[in-house]
Amino acid sequence: MKKAWIIGMACGLLLTACGKKQAGEQDFEEAAEAEEVVAQPEYRYGICVDSLDMEAYQVKRGDTFSKIYDDLGFTAVEADRIVRASAELLPPRYLLPGMEYWAFTTRDSVPRVAHVVFGRSKTDFVVLGFPGDSVTVRTFTKPETLRRLYAEGTVETSLWDAIVGNGTDPIIALMLSDIYAWQVDFFGVQPGDGYKVIYQKAYVDDTVPLGVRSIEGAVFTHMGRDYVAIPFVQDSARIFFDPEGNSMRRAFLKSPLDFFRITSRFTNSRYHPVLKRYRAHHGVDYAAPIGTPVKSIGDGRVVAKGYQPRGGGYYLKVKHNSVYTTTYMHLSRYAKGINKGTRVQQGQVIAYVGSTGLSTGPHLDFRVQKNGSYINPLTMEAPPDIPLHEELRDSFNVVKAQLLEEMATRHAALHPAPADSAAVDLPGNVAGKPVDGFGA
Repeated sequence: MKKAWIIGMACGLLLTACGKKQAGEQDFEEAAEAEEVVAQPEYRYGICVDSLDMEAYQVKRGDTFSKIYDDLGFTAVEADRIVRASAELLPPRYLLPGMEYWAFTTRDSVPRVAHVVFGRSKTDFVVLGFPGDSVTVRTFTKPETLRRLYAEGTVETSLWDAIVGNGTDPIIALMLSDIYAWQVDFFGVQPGDGYKVIYQKAYVDDTVPLGVRSIEGAVFTHMGRDYVAIPFVQDSARIFFDPEGNSMRRAFLKSPLDFFRITSRFTNSRYHPVLKRYRAHHGVDYAAPIGTPVKSIGDGRVVAKGYQPRGGGYYLKVKHNSVYTTTYMHLSRYAKGINKGTRVQQGQVIAYVGSTGLSTGPHLDFRVQKNGSYINPLTMEAPPDIPLHEELRDSFNVVKAQLLEEMATRHAALHPAPADSAAVDLPGNVAGKPVDGFGA
């Protein structure tokens, strides 16, 4: 009995000792947790600014780099050394009134400029450092963040007015007109037409907008019909399809002639063989025998037919959609039935090669306008009308379902708000104030 009592006492003492040890360990851990957290260093433009002061400036009219460095306290010799060292990244032509720059100075009794940073854009900067008597030059790029936003509205006068009136970035109007160039004539939109669009907009520092980066899906309602545009990657190209998998864009022919040779290309300065002087030639000359058939490169409507004695001679102008217009000049004659207002199809013969007007020989002067500006017909982007690959249809259907669901969710979140509410984002959206949201 006595032996059992002694054994029990010994076990109790061991347990007490273990308990104290565990408590001691716990106290040590709590003390470690209570230690003050060391502050993380602060960086701007890749510079640790914990012991530096920063002051912002703007380039004024008449400023030079040498004057800026002189104003910051550098000697003439030092300023010259800095200008030479940074000439590749900061040539004089970069210095424009309003350009921002920042000086970082030490907090010594006699402050010294340690760094100067010039902003070339909202995201790109040139950072100058001055360790000792040397100069370091490097670039710094602020990262972009993308936000997925939604906007919708009703057209009263034009798509542009509707989008701008809702406070949405007006570039959206141009991007939509390009996507729907083959489905909708945006010069003929009707009151009551409407749009819904999901797009990505880039920001820097979370608050400074950089611009719209892409359209992620859209619905344009025109004369009671919904035109749905779904972006999908096929053959490494991002193409907009309708819900059935048909490309939203239609192909242009590579050339309005079957047989030809190019004698003059698109240029802003060409010596005119008749006028004997240099002037812009915003087209491509195709040499071909008189009478060679000229074809329309795409579906469209003839909007001009006439004769320019001191210019293009007999010519035709075909409007393909609200974006693209083509012109065919120096014709010998027109095809039967071709008049102003005539609808033509891609590949249809509309005229024949000639040498009328200011011309030194039979050829076709072919020109293309995009949104009213001439572009190079040989380099214009006009992808072929490629259908959706059948092996990708299941993947496309998943993308389509997700997009339509997101579109419906975002649309429902705006109502019973007015249908012409401005751009919003989900969740926690406030009309006209983009924040990170649903589907990002």
